[in-house]
Amino acid sequence: MLKALCRIAGLLASFIIVAAVGQPGLAPIKAGALQIEAPWLRATPGGATVGAGYLRITNFGSEADRLTGARMPLAARGEVHEMTMQNGVMHMAAVAAGLAIPPGKTVELKPGGFHLMFLALKGALKQGQTLGVTLTFEKAGSVTVPFPVQGLGGAPQM
Repeated sequence: MLKALCRIAGLLASFIIVAAVGQPGLAPIKAGALQIEAPWLRATPGGATVGAGYLRITNFGSEADRLTGARMPLAARGEVHEMTMQNGVMHMAAVAAGLAIPPGKTVELKPGGFHLMFLALKGALKQGQTLGVTLTFEKAGSVTVPFPVQGLGGAPQM
């Protein structure tokens, strides 16, 4: 009985380690002086018309750049959005001028803050898929980045 419990505990520990580590991360992608890391999309339930994307951008250059937009085949359009808390109420709005990426800084697009919003989805974002998202920057131009689709729940470790 003790042996069986130890074996179950060992299997459970292995499962937890695999879940915590997750899939191996994608290699950083360069666009001019920018480095793009940890891109991911949140899966959507059937019938959803919007989806969200997240990533981390580091500017290794000496000049600021700006993320001005995003597009992918499954959405009519993509926008940079920001979520803010005002008087205890969460608000979301497009960042019309785009998101500044200051020189020598890292900007993280994550749940509850800046993020990519994909509108008028033509299909569900399904966990396990990887979709090409084209990011557009003011100075670095456009670059297509593979965005793995994660579950509806929490974010992967970045």
